[in-house]
Amino acid sequence: MATELTTSSDMLQIGDHKLHSRLIVGTGKYASFEMMRDSLACSGADCITVAVRREKLYTDGREQNIFDFLDLDRYTLLPNTAGCFTATDAVRTAKLGREILRELDNPGADWVKLEVLGDSKTLLPDPIGTLEATHQLVEAGFQVLCYTNDDPVIAHKLKLAGATAVMPAGSPIGSGQGILNPNNIRICLEYLKDDDPDYPVIIDAGVGTASDVSFAMELGADGVLLNTAVAHARDPIGMAKAMQMAVDSGRLAYLSGRIPKRLYATASSPTEGVISRRPW
Repeated sequence: MATELTTSSDMLQIGDHKLHSRLIVGTGKYASFEMMRDSLACSGADCITVAVRREKLYTDGREQNIFDFLDLDRYTLLPNTAGCFTATDAVRTAKLGREILRELDNPGADWVKLEVLGDSKTLLPDPIGTLEATHQLVEAGFQVLCYTNDDPVIAHKLKLAGATAVMPAGSPIGSGQGILNPNNIRICLEYLKDDDPDYPVIIDAGVGTASDVSFAMELGADGVLLNTAVAHARDPIGMAKAMQMAVDSGRLAYLSGRIPKRLYATASSPTEGVISRRPW
């Protein structure tokens, strides 16, 4: 039945990884590790992303580590290269993340969320650096999930470079502006899925609330990756639950098929035998 499409029969396949939830959540910016842990649990996500450069991913036995608050049997970790501004730094960071996750025996060791940023003010992607790093990481055996802008041309080039998934931004990182250019997202989806309907396209960055997530899914995105919208919400735990529901409702709405938009009204009750009169 249609109601089953958002559960076990509609899992998200990204390379070798199969996810029950189409929501991927970040682990940064929370007020505390405890808040992070509880918010992640309420999100329903089974994949979470960790910034290799920005998180302390080791412990000296004297202070707490992020891994002390993550159930590594429950979550597949997706290491990311946040904070990298060159392809060289991004590749080095990805390889570091791979070694850390291998030590933890986590299945996320073979993939990476690639970010190569253009500048520190806008945090927009550097398309040239991203493309360069994608080539290098694919050659090094990574399954690469590429954060990029909403340019359909560069999105298609990243797929041709071997990216396992392309992740166009809805709007700048942490801005909460939602999907600023849905037409570009639609074209990205067309270009990326034209010869492969199952190719994963994930909206990454910029969403602010549940309606943004639902809209992204209604456009036909395969998933949404977010962090700030939950971590900086007044009630992160409540917002995490809202995001879970938004992903499911948006996905089901997309699969069910919305009605076309019309300029004029269409009566919802039968009009046969009714005399139509204009008010003039």
